[in-house]
Amino acid sequence: MLTAHGRTLVAIAQDPDARMRDLAAVIGVTERTVQAIVADLEAAGYVTHTRVGRRNSYTVDETRPFRHPAQDGHLVGPLLDLLAGHASHEQLTQ
Repeated sequence: MLTAHGRTLVAIAQDPDARMRDLAAVIGVTERTVQAIVADLEAAGYVTHTRVGRRNSYTVDETRPFRHPAQDGHLVGPLLDLLAGHASHEQLTQ
């Protein structure tokens, strides 16, 4: 039910240090496709990366709203909490 972009966002939220090949295996697409999706997510502001040695570590901005008008006003954080099984920043600071 999720697009490849949605599955990639969930996979990054679950494992921020995952390699592109790891993400590709989890999502079920090619490594090249994952690279393009991550670039799209970064360009849209949903994901940022930090270089750690020879690898990247990703951070998901859970405060970003969905882009589609059907989800107007909804943030990605609650969806990631549900699908990725992790505590949001708000939950951690309470």
